[in-house]
Amino acid sequence: MKITRSRDFTAERAWGAQDIANMNGITTRLHWTDQPYRWHVNDGEEVFVVLDGQVEMRYRRDGVEHSQLLEVGDIFYASVGTEHVASPVGEARVLVVEKEGSV
Repeated sequence: MKITRSRDFTAERAWGAQDIANMNGITTRLHWTDQPYRWHVNDGEEVFVVLDGQVEMRYRRDGVEHSQLLEVGDIFYASVGTEHVASPVGEARVLVVEKEGSV
């Protein structure tokens, strides 16, 4: 049993993470960041939940770039093959659920 207070978590570097759980190869990690990630495609599906702050999520569908501002409580689901990049507006804390070892 473990309780994590996400609002108190700060990493030493952008996208630093605290492992919350690994359930049969599916990881749940708390990330802190104040910098954009990079365009990428995960090895599998990804669930991205904004816990604190705002994140601009850009993604490409059929070669066309789209953008959506995610706020606290918003959830982004990236299906297999979804190219995307997350850019926080200031500091943000996000919960990411994905296959272990995914980008």
